[in-house]
Amino acid sequence: MNIQWYPGHMTKAVRMMEENMKLIDLVIEILDARIPVSSRNPDIDRLAKNKMRMIVLNKADLANDTVNKEWVKYYESLGITAVLYNSKSRDGMNALLNAIRETCKEKTERDRRRGIKNRTVKAMIVGIPNVGKSTFINNLAKRNAAVVGNKPGVTKGKQWIHISNELDLLDTPGILWPKFDDQKIGLHIGFIGSINDEILLSEELSYELIRALVMISPEILTERYGIDSTDAASDEEISDSQCADWLSRIAIVRKCFKKGDEPDLKKTADLLLDDFRSGKLGRISLERPEQAG
Repeated sequence: MNIQWYPGHMTKAVRMMEENMKLIDLVIEILDARIPVSSRNPDIDRLAKNKMRMIVLNKADLANDTVNKEWVKYYESLGITAVLYNSKSRDGMNALLNAIRETCKEKTERDRRRGIKNRTVKAMIVGIPNVGKSTFINNLAKRNAAVVGNKPGVTKGKQWIHISNELDLLDTPGILWPKFDDQKIGLHIGFIGSINDEILLSEELSYELIRALVMISPEILTERYGIDSTDAASDEEISDSQCADWLSRIAIVRKCFKKGDEPDLKKTADLLLDDFRSGKLGRISLERPEQAG
């Protein structure tokens, strides 16, 4: 699959972020813990140059716990503060607030030496679509301050949100970058729903997801759907016909049929993607630190 998606509103969002960056003390980048490499927009490094930075590995509850800890250590080795967070349960909120204070500590102390007291830290929240920025903000604000949706592109403009006397947040739209040089990145962000599903061929995308899952652990399909893919895990390449066969068997298990008892592969592909996105397939990490390159 050749995946690209860069609608016009993202170009406007980048310009808006550039214009507002001079007002910002701290840039908090929200990543999906399952794909920290693919969900990290390379344009953010340019936009946030010379700003204090922090990374939130959101949806940590959907990723492998051991791999999550590896990612935190990896970012620490680069001198970047990274915090694991689960927006649904708010697990990690105290660690997150402490990390924000610690990241801004030097600036806060510098302001005090200059006689500036109780200055509010202004943080910009950035990330690709559908990584949970709005839910994250609402958790911090303890109210529905940002619009939440389960599809990309819900946030269209900027919004300042007052959190406390210590912190104000600037919510920004999710942005991608114009071209994915590595198509694996396009696939990964397609898997998590960061690209509009309407432009994707869900059956083809589901084949790629099946390949990824089988290579990680063939038991994933067995435990959820009773599909034995153990033999294929050692194959150098898993064919489309194998993936189509597994998808057909999932259709039978999940009773996804068209008229005439023909397996409905489109409906089954959507179901498989939804199961992955919601965590019903288990805690799965598609990327590890050694792939960060």
